[in-house]
Amino acid sequence: MKATSSIPYAVTLLLMGTTLAGAFLTDRQGVTPLGRPLAQIAPELSGWTQVADAPLDSAVLEQLKPTTYLSRVYGKAEQRLGLLVIYYAQQRAGESMHSPEHCLPGAGWQIQRRDIDALPLDGRAVNVNRYHIAHSGENYVMYYWYQSKRRVISAEYLGKALLAWDAVANGRTEGSLVRIMFPDTPAAERGSRGFATAVLGEMQKCF
Repeated sequence: MKATSSIPYAVTLLLMGTTLAGAFLTDRQGVTPLGRPLAQIAPELSGWTQVADAPLDSAVLEQLKPTTYLSRVYGKAEQRLGLLVIYYAQQRAGESMHSPEHCLPGAGWQIQRRDIDALPLDGRAVNVNRYHIAHSGENYVMYYWYQSKRRVISAEYLGKALLAWDAVANGRTEGSLVRIMFPDTPAAERGSRGFATAVLGEMQKCF
């Protein structure tokens, strides 16, 4: 009985030790700047052209606390899509990525379907999220994923586990959330996958 009851205590100590070590190493390592500013992401991607900036309001920025971000509207003929990139040079409590899966319902969005799409990047396939969502009677499709220099991740909890590992292994916790949204119509659907693939490549150049 004593050996069994000591297991949760040992696991708790291990997690506490890992967290403290990660925090120490992250602080010692310092922030990791981008190799290329997000503003240099191309204004023309896979047939889509930037038509406007879409800056986040101060209340949203206060909640997200990003190191830097990019928010644009791209167009192709009469179609429009939104690109949002949130980057953290160093993630810690209160300054880390917020999952759209948790944020959207709080803002009145309904998640109707969850899918995973495999997109090409540097000769390999990476998985990204592809959600069908709705708000006030309007339907949209949303791509989103977590991207850093080392990996592209669709699963939030896997991302957090790997983040903890990176903090302990090398003190680096930089990363970004990339989100693309467009109306759920056949016209907007055409070319959106190519746009998402192009954004993957552009983000890779920023790290």
